[in-house]
Amino acid sequence: MVVPMRLGRIVCSISGHDKGLYMVVVGETPDGVKVCNGKQRRLQNPKLKNVKHLYETEYFVSEEQLKTNKSLRKAIYECFGKYKEETLCQKKI
Repeated sequence: MVVPMRLGRIVCSISGHDKGLYMVVVGETPDGVKVCNGKQRRLQNPKLKNVKHLYETEYFVSEEQLKTNKSLRKAIYECFGKYKEETLCQKKI
């Protein structure tokens, strides 16, 4: 069973090749949620992730910011600082 995750929530990947990267939930499926960050994963090709492999942050992006990759990157930058590989999630595993 998939726990519902709200559209626009900023999450951190805690497993997989994108481990530690902040991403935004852009869709839901019965198998998980679709996430993207505007750089490695663009809006045109979101990644399907299992909810248990994501850590929810307290931040959300607006619908306006979900329209382009550039605005998505900017929203993540505004929440967490410099948008580079150093912008890694510091979740206690």
